[in-house]
Amino acid sequence: MNLGFEPVATRMTVQDGVYQQLRHALMIGRFDPSQTLTIASLAEAFGTSNMPVREALRRLAAENALEIAANGSACVPPVTRARLDDLCRARVAVEGLAAELGAPRLTPADIATLEQIVAEQQDIGRNDSIYDLISKNQQFHFIIYRASGSDVLFQLIETLWLRFGPYMRLLSHHVAPSMKAGTMEPSGQHRAVIDALKARDFARVRDAVIADIEATQETLRGICPEGADAKSVDFSSLGKAS
Repeated sequence: MNLGFEPVATRMTVQDGVYQQLRHALMIGRFDPSQTLTIASLAEAFGTSNMPVREALRRLAAENALEIAANGSACVPPVTRARLDDLCRARVAVEGLAAELGAPRLTPADIATLEQIVAEQQDIGRNDSIYDLISKNQQFHFIIYRASGSDVLFQLIETLWLRFGPYMRLLSHHVAPSMKAGTMEPSGQHRAVIDALKARDFARVRDAVIADIEATQETLRGICPEGADAKSVDFSSLGKAS
């Protein structure tokens, strides 16, 4: 299992290091929906004993990011259109509010950072890994949400993004051909967010963030038919994620 995991830093416990890296991998869609993750294979990938992996899986299951089987292995939740719509309704409500609260508190330096991220997304979309692009997308949104000053909202958003990970995996397969062809373009809504921030139109910032979520939802609804789980999704027709 080669997922680019890194050695755990000495300032962190092994358990926390495994948890944080697995959490990020799930959030950016590194694992297929319904994929089984065994303790032994993950321990080998991290170069650790089974104990920290087992505890990390338990913590992620408590966040509804994984489902734990009786034998201790973990499974990435399946995807359905109904679950997609439910998650996106929650994302619109929570992230829209966080964006409206955070937008007035962003500094010129923050806005410059957002512009730099959009420029980096442009380059990544034509030359690099889909997971780098997804990570930049997360970075863009989280800068705005953190500025809300609400720990409660931000924790809710992190949980929603974690549960959204299997859908990001579907999306990564869907856009892989465009990336390989060098024609992938980042979300135009990110530019709309920046334009609204510069105009200090904070309601428009909220609307652009919501439009970004809804555009992703619409794309995914076409990939994930109602009532279908990941086992009935034809990944080969979606291309290969890098």
